[in-house]
Amino acid sequence: MASSSDATPSAGNTPEPESGPESVSRPEAADTGTPAGRGRVRLRRAAVLAVPAAAVTAGLAILTAQGALGVQFAISGMPFTVTATELDGNGFAQFGGLDNMAEGSPNAGDTGGQVLVVTSVIKEAKLTKLCQSVDLGGTNLLITAGGGDTRVSAKDLTTDSTELSGDAAFDNIEIGNDASTLDKAGPKGRGPIGVFSQQADTVHIKNLRQTNYATTAGVFKLPGLKMRFSGSGC
Repeated sequence: MASSSDATPSAGNTPEPESGPESVSRPEAADTGTPAGRGRVRLRRAAVLAVPAAAVTAGLAILTAQGALGVQFAISGMPFTVTATELDGNGFAQFGGLDNMAEGSPNAGDTGGQVLVVTSVIKEAKLTKLCQSVDLGGTNLLITAGGGDTRVSAKDLTTDSTELSGDAAFDNIEIGNDASTLDKAGPKGRGPIGVFSQQADTVHIKNLRQTNYATTAGVFKLPGLKMRFSGSGC
């Protein structure tokens, strides 16, 4: 039978823990927080890391937030061209987003039915010699308006574009705003929180050219409207 001195090691004879891999403390043992707390923190960190970034024209960087939509309908996925010799606008805002095609759209390709776009909003816009065309495969549906004395006019004009070019001038421009705080283009010109954006009191663009996936407007007046099929687009 072992004596009490044999069964209970003295302070000086206490065995040291082995230094091998088995002796390393596990994180679960050192963690004093609750599993639910750790889960929430990890989800928040994962959400931040999952937000992608993309660079676009005019120095506009987009943080594509979850479900950031420029329009509230399913797009066809067929791009169309819009041109105008001049555009004048009061109340301008621009931010990034995602447009979504209808489920099962044949135009989805390998994009999953989503298109990364730059959304431009103008509270009040006037355009000269507006042209819009969509390629239907061998022929183009062509729409023109505003070629006479009366210009095309629109209120709350919103375009979702993948390309935009022209000679632009802005008054009192602000670059780097959070899109959710924009106020120069009215409520329609406010984007998702956390998204990089810009806004200005006025915008003037000569030789405007856009590749768009969607256009909306509260009011759209098209004097001299003509719609026809053509062998060439805008």
